Amino acid sequence: MTQSHDFLDRAPSLADTLAHRLRQEIAAGRMRPGERLPTEQQISERYGVSRPTVREAIGRLKHDGLVVTRQGAGAFIAEPGALAVFRLDVEDFTNRDEIRNIVELLMAVEATATELAAQRRGEEDLAAIQAQLDAMQAAIDRGEPGVDEDMAFHRAIVDATGNPFFRDLSDFLDRRVRHFIRTARANTARMGGLTQAVQAEHQAIFDMIAKADPVGARRAAETHLRNAAERLSLYFAK
Repeated sequence: MTQSHDFLDRAPSLADTLAHRLRQEIAAGRMRPGERLPTEQQISERYGVSRPTVREAIGRLKHDGLVVTRQGAGAFIAEPGALAVFRLDVEDFTNRDEIRNIVELLMAVEATATELAAQRRGEEDLAAIQAQLDAMQAAIDRGEPGVDEDMAFHRAIVDATGNPFFRDLSDFLDRRVRHFIRTARANTARMGGLTQAVQAEHQAIFDMIAKADPVGARRAAETHLRNAAERLSLYFAK
C-alpha cells in the first residue's frame, strides 16, 4: 500500500466506507494473503480518518474473514481458505433491484421474527415494544425522523422472540443494511406527510403482537417492509 494521501469523503459511515476501500485493495492484490496490514496510524493518515474508525473498519474485515489478528503482532490478510464466510456488501441504494433484494432478505428475517414475537412475547416484552413505539411518536412530534427509535422498535420485537440467534443475525443485518434503513426513514421524513403513515404501520405491527396474532403480525411486518421499499424508490426517482 502506498503512502500517498487519499482522503475519504465524509460519508454517513466512515468505517463502512473505509472497510470497502480496504476490501478493494485486497481484491486487487495490492495486499496479499499473509501480509501484515499497515498500522492503524498509517491507515488513519492515508485516508484522513480517526484511529477508532480504522479499528472499526478492520473489525468489519475481521468479521468477514478477510483479516485475522494476532496478539502482539497486528492484523494480517487472511489466507484464501479462511474466506469461506457469509458476506453482505450493499453498495447502490438507488438501484431498484438492490432495494428489492435487501427487502426480500429483511422480510425473511423481520417478518418471521415479528411472527414469533406475537407467539412468544411476555408482558415485559410488550411493554418494551410499546415504549419504543411511543418514543418514535415523540420524535415525530418534535419534528425529528426518529431513525434510532425506529431501529430500537424493531430490535425490541427481535428480542421478544427469545431466540439469541435471531438477535445475532439482526445485529449482523443492522451493521450491513443500517444505511438503507436510515436512508429510508430519513427520506420518508423529508418527503412530507409520510412519517405518520409509517407510524401507523408500526402501530399495526404492535397491535398484532399485542393480540398474540402471529399471522396478522407477519402480514403487518411484510406490508411495512414493502412500503418502505416503495417509499425509498419513489424518493430516488425524483
